[in-house]
Amino acid sequence: MRKNSATKKITRQNLKTLTKNGRTKRLRSTRRVFKYGAVNFGRNIWLSTAATLVMTITLVVLSITLVATVVLGETATAMRDKIDITLFFKPGTGKETLEVLSEVMQNDSNVKSIETRTSEEEYANFLEENKDNSLLIETLEDPTMDMRATMISTMQATMRLKVYDTENLDSIKNIVASDINFVKNLDETEEPTYNVNQSEIATITRWSKIATTGGIVLSVVFIVISVLVIFNTIRMATFSRREEIYMMKLVGADSFFIRGPFIVEAQLSGVVSGIFASIISYFGFRFLEPRLLRYGINVSTISDILDSNKLILVILAIILVGVLIGTISARLAVQKYLRNAAK
Repeated sequence: MRKNSATKKITRQNLKTLTKNGRTKRLRSTRRVFKYGAVNFGRNIWLSTAATLVMTITLVVLSITLVATVVLGETATAMRDKIDITLFFKPGTGKETLEVLSEVMQNDSNVKSIETRTSEEEYANFLEENKDNSLLIETLEDPTMDMRATMISTMQATMRLKVYDTENLDSIKNIVASDINFVKNLDETEEPTYNVNQSEIATITRWSKIATTGGIVLSVVFIVISVLVIFNTIRMATFSRREEIYMMKLVGADSFFIRGPFIVEAQLSGVVSGIFASIISYFGFRFLEPRLLRYGINVSTISDILDSNKLILVILAIILVGVLIGTISARLAVQKYLRNAAK
């Protein structure tokens, strides 16, 4: 019994020792893999530079696609939010009548908000908008000329609608055209502003789709080019070291130890490319930002991200994409070589 107990104790101790040695060996192999990968990156500096350059362009194109999609989409949304449809009613239409009309229009599910103004309120708003024009204000307020009454008698009452979907106004048009209260009170000299800014929104939406589609196509093209360049870079490196790899396989080196340095080399290209692409994208956007604002392009979402702690996450995401491209390319190249070498 004592002998069996001692044997079990020795066996457990041996297992712990073997496990500890295995972990130490694995850690030592990993350190060597990273070391050899960094050495290979410097040894093949011209090939590494070419791969890094192509991957940097790829990541910049991906960044531009993402930014263009967000910026143009936000701009179109902002323009839609600013749009209101104005209905014009006969001068002198009373507040009570406008409230009745508002209740009818509020039943439409596409209507977000309604604002009404009588002729007197429109006149007051006109004075507020032109308060800096002292000559005009003096003329309108001159009691001897009675311009106030004349202006109010010619100013239409209005109803301003904000809607959820600016491209689907059929239900609103149907109410305006068929409801007896609207037909009776609408001003025949002024058409409702259904189509104001619709062409501008359509243009921005179209450009947004073009930017997204074109960016995706360019991104796919450059990703394929990056994969091919890195693939060929690693293939050339494995070919130049084929005898060394053969000797490593003869002495029992596993696939991890043989494949690892080449993958690390490609991943280093991805890290460097990600850093360069982040710098180029950041300063490129900052350079274009004031120019985009002058054209009314909404860049607030991107600006907020770049001005916050999320910028670090964006940079890490770009680097991660570069590392992912490098890893996939290297694994394809080395796996194919190892498979061929094993035959």
